[in-house]
Amino acid sequence: MKLYVGLVHYPISNKLGETVTTSVTNMDIHDISRSCKTYGVEKFYLITPLQTQHEVVQRILDHWKDDKNCAYNPDRFNALSLAELSFSLEDSMKKIEQIEGRKPLLVVTGANIKNPSGSVTSLNERIMLDNMPCYLVFGTGWGLHASVMEQADFRLNPLKCASKDDYNHLSVRSAVAIYLDRLRGSL
Repeated sequence: MKLYVGLVHYPISNKLGETVTTSVTNMDIHDISRSCKTYGVEKFYLITPLQTQHEVVQRILDHWKDDKNCAYNPDRFNALSLAELSFSLEDSMKKIEQIEGRKPLLVVTGANIKNPSGSVTSLNERIMLDNMPCYLVFGTGWGLHASVMEQADFRLNPLKCASKDDYNHLSVRSAVAIYLDRLRGSL
């Protein structure tokens, strides 16, 4: 299974339910890239419509391409080589379609997901049956906007919380790592 990961910064919901653009964080770039490399992801798309955010992220990525920094930490360079900027979810989908020659299965998840399609196991079964690339997309802020959820071909069950007070607000970095382990570890 060819697997792609996207981290969406727009359109995102804030805690009031408004549509917002969130900021790309340095930790997300590094940590999600490392998880993607560890679990054999083809490409990690950082999705933001803001040119200023593209400039910041590109500066971070370029820093690790520098000969001195690459030599100092080749593992970091290796992982960050998977990261690519995109202005929209649609643009990243087109890039995957160009690479694969077909549209990927768009898979979304989130802590507050409504009407999930199923578990990681059922997703793996569908991917294997259809023999298609998978694009696993995560949101930032308070989650993916409803318009993104509506585009999805598959909505993964949210991660179950085990806290006594139903606290369920993992960092997106943690959620990506858990889902990648469940997807790749179950094959």
